[in-house]
Amino acid sequence: MAVETKPNSSLWWKLSWQLSVIFAGVIAAVIIGISVYGAIILSPNISLKHELGAALVDAVGRDSQGRLFILETPHLRAFKAENEGLWFVIAAGDPSTVSYGPVPAAYTGLASYIYLVKDADIRGAPGVGEAASIDDIETAAGNIRVMYGGKTNLSSSFLTLAAATYPIYVPLLAIAVPAIFLTVPRIVSRALAGLKDVVKKAPEIDPRRAGRRLPTTDVPSEVIPLIVAFNSILDRLEKQFQARQRFLIDAAHELRTPIAIMQTRIEGMSDDREQRRLMADVARLGETAEQLLDFERNDQATDVHEPVDLVEIARSVVADLAPMAIAGGYEISFESDVDQVERQGSRPALQRAISNLVRNAIDHGGNKGAISVMVSWQGEIAVSDEGPGIPADQREQVFEPFYRLTPRSTGAGLGLSLVKQIVANHHGQVTIDSAPSGTTFKIWL
Repeated sequence: MAVETKPNSSLWWKLSWQLSVIFAGVIAAVIIGISVYGAIILSPNISLKHELGAALVDAVGRDSQGRLFILETPHLRAFKAENEGLWFVIAAGDPSTVSYGPVPAAYTGLASYIYLVKDADIRGAPGVGEAASIDDIETAAGNIRVMYGGKTNLSSSFLTLAAATYPIYVPLLAIAVPAIFLTVPRIVSRALAGLKDVVKKAPEIDPRRAGRRLPTTDVPSEVIPLIVAFNSILDRLEKQFQARQRFLIDAAHELRTPIAIMQTRIEGMSDDREQRRLMADVARLGETAEQLLDFERNDQATDVHEPVDLVEIARSVVADLAPMAIAGGYEISFESDVDQVERQGSRPALQRAISNLVRNAIDHGGNKGAISVMVSWQGEIAVSDEGPGIPADQREQVFEPFYRLTPRSTGAGLGLSLVKQIVANHHGQVTIDSAPSGTTFKIWL
């Protein structure tokens, strides 16, 4: 039963949007906090002033002698009904006043002085729990001074203050929010720049290239223990890989001596038929040992930067193996688009790779038809035969070490694996195009 897994989210994206939301939230919280602070501490009657001013526009008038009076309009009655304990005292340029509602005793004595005060909040006296405010209000009877108080609504005060201060915080938000969403991703990206270098270097890690490790420079300190642990694993793998290489090379070298002794003894046998059979077996054993040595030596080879001519290398391989191909029943040919194709590489290694492809065509081409080797001007080398082809499900496996298409195959199963290894060392590609009418191996450098 398959288990569905969610794709891993981007750390850059997660940090960017979360930090942006946090910063935007902090700005919003500061604005709300300032509004609450202003509503509670700075001006507790701010919402009362706003609504009172609207109610007094048509409720204040003057008589024939110029004295102020208060007309209880429907608007004023509705406002009083919504604000329990509403009271106010009005003055206009002189000590004479007119009041509305139950004025607290603590503020009665101030009534004759309110015409002298333009703006004030009065509170904090011992035994006086109610705050009063003095403000200028414009009415139909002209500008008046009003001392007022009553039961205030905190939410109304907050909304009034927020509405009054929008010229401050709206431009602030308009500038800050886009700036946050633009700058935070850049800051996060710079902070993770070291990780990008680690990701870039990770695919270059190869046990055959000793000493390559993931960098810890400019990497966040939280990630360094993971990189150090990974590098320590690479150290252990590299030591094990080198120990395996030394063992295989030593074993292949040690096999040479007993193989040579066996060959000498077999050559002295009198039975020609048995001699030929044993000589073929010894030759196969010797070829396997040599291929194993080639495989491990190439695995350690790193010098692939000398100028080489692919046309000349391929032509020499065809010339060397032509007698073997003709003896096997094939026609062999060489073609090239150009006279020379230069690349950076190792001549012995590339010669070995092309030779292995031609030998593979000789071994598996069915001992009939033609074998062709072609070099294109783009640096592509193609080796084709007219054999029975390779089944589709085995085309990737043929590059595995010791893999053989048929159990009775005479090869050791290292030739194509060596080809792939050599091409990989040259940063190239090797592909298979196979059908029942033949197979083509292509090397691109």
